[in-house]
Amino acid sequence: MFNIKKTLTIAAGVAGALAFGGAHASADTTDYVVQSGDTLNKISAKYNVSVDKIAAQNNISNVNWIVTGQHLSFATDDTTSTQTASTTTAAADTSSTTQAASTTSSTDNTASTSTQTASTTTAAADTSSTTQAASTTSSTDNTASTSTQTASTTTAATSSTTTSSSSSSETAALNALIARESSGNVNATNSQYYGLGQLSAQARSIYGGNTADYNDQLNAMKAYIATRYGTAVNALAHSNSTGWY
Repeated sequence: MFNIKKTLTIAAGVAGALAFGGAHASADTTDYVVQSGDTLNKISAKYNVSVDKIAAQNNISNVNWIVTGQHLSFATDDTTSTQTASTTTAAADTSSTTQAASTTSSTDNTASTSTQTASTTTAAADTSSTTQAASTTSSTDNTASTSTQTASTTTAATSSTTTSSSSSSETAALNALIARESSGNVNATNSQYYGLGQLSAQARSIYGGNTADYNDQLNAMKAYIATRYGTAVNALAHSNSTGWY
């Protein structure tokens, strides 16, 4: 008697097999139903079976042409064991690689720490040397600066002394000329010559000193000396030599 329930169960099983790749593996062979988009290369890669082997066992003359729904059978005796061995080897390789990487990482960390320590020590030594060099340079610069400042101060003092001495000489020479020419009398007159410096009428028209004001006459005398002799010292030297200036 035909059993409808049993028939439906078998059909469901076949449909499930088709849904999960269309293949059924036994101990000796794999039965595969070609799906849309399949190629022998894909099937070969999936089951680790050569394209030539699949073609030979299924009488396929053109390995580039298969059709959807086509049934293929091919031996897979060594597939499972090969795959297991491959997995085991891969696991061992991964373990070795991990261990090697761990060892390398540890070595690298140790080397990095040593290098970092050496680098820190070197940096510290360099910093110390640089600081010491900078300190020495600063000390040298300060000494040079002090020496320069001392020399500058000495030069300034010498210049000041020279200026002071020159000013004193000028004042002394000017006073000697006034004493000789007018004895310091602003009203002293000798023909056309008048005042402290006994300037001529022509000189007074140029330099002033026509009033009886002491400072007016003194400034006119200084202007005349500066124009003709440059300094009172030179004017006095001329006066000492010739009797007039």
